[in-house]
Amino acid sequence: MSRTWLITGVSSGFGNEMTKQLLANGDTVIGTVRSTAKVEELINKYPDTFDCQLLDVTEMDKVHSLVKEMFEKHGRIDVIVNNAGYGLFGAAEELDEENINKIIATNLTAPIMIIHDSLPYLRKQGGGRIIQLSSYGGQVAFAANSMYYATKFGIEGFCESVAQEVAKYNIGITIVEPGGARTEFRYGSAHVANLMPEYDHVHGFLNMLDPTKGLAPGDPAKMAQRMIESVDKEPAPLRMVLGSQALKVTIERLEERVADYKTQIELAASTDIVEE
Repeated sequence: MSRTWLITGVSSGFGNEMTKQLLANGDTVIGTVRSTAKVEELINKYPDTFDCQLLDVTEMDKVHSLVKEMFEKHGRIDVIVNNAGYGLFGAAEELDEENINKIIATNLTAPIMIIHDSLPYLRKQGGGRIIQLSSYGGQVAFAANSMYYATKFGIEGFCESVAQEVAKYNIGITIVEPGGARTEFRYGSAHVANLMPEYDHVHGFLNMLDPTKGLAPGDPAKMAQRMIESVDKEPAPLRMVLGSQALKVTIERLEERVADYKTQIELAASTDIVEE
């Protein structure tokens, strides 16, 4: 059964991989880009099933218009994929207000509004799926990437709550938490703040962004395939971790967190009102 997908940020990375696989399988993709330069081949190869739309997701009025126009144009959209995003590296003190506002708008506000605006249509059509790209950084935080983690922790909380609100309408939400992958997200588009020597002790991320220092283990094509396959799972998996290294680190961090909470049982109880 062919489906219609709305995917943000299809010019590179996971969005581009998903789009190529879906179009090859006969599905229709509404894909957003800020420039068509990197998707001209797809536009020419799939004129009937690739609906390429120009969109800067930080422009909220255009986000609202796009969702409305695409549902009205296509009649039905089966899967929404919030993929557009970018990384911002640097210690908190190294970030400026412009950087902070941009990453919040891109990674948090835009996907929230796309989901918000899509829900009435998904309800009326009897259901659908939402795939929200997060990161294992939506559960695990390291130094020098605080605003990226802030947006990912935030979008995960939003999606976990909304998933409970809309399950009765046959709308499933899956939060995807990939580990490091060989995409332009890491090797090209990641933004680095104005670094300060006072924080040299947390600038190890520079090695991670340098492909000559070793490549990330994740295969973008395989990760994209797993995301596509998730739409056929019932019920929708709330979370999917992609990458063995990411899963290992996530489990270790969650176990540490649970162990810490368990040391606070008496402390937590000590603040309860005790009825006489």
